[in-house]
Amino acid sequence: MVRAIPLGQVAGYGDVARRAGLPGRARLAAHVLSANEDPTLPWHRVVRSDGRIAFPAGSDGFIEQSRRLRAEGVVVLHGRVRMPPRPAFDMDAEIWG
Repeated sequence: MVRAIPLGQVAGYGDVARRAGLPGRARLAAHVLSANEDPTLPWHRVVRSDGRIAFPAGSDGFIEQSRRLRAEGVVVLHGRVRMPPRPAFDMDAEIWG
């Protein structure tokens, strides 16, 4: 699911979990990404649901994620990015996939 996030865009941990078939498991998605050892995985495109970078401000991870996002054209202001609008809730899609 992380590889499916297009260049220059972001998704929340909850969105990644939901797309992976694990709704409500945002923390699991974050945990799995924290253990990632694949340097080709675009982990930097995943942020908190409010657009904040999850690393503590000023940490190496925060700086690296900000750098990578900016290199893709994502605007990062005060550790936050603009999240894409959420699609309208579709009950049939939620139930029937």
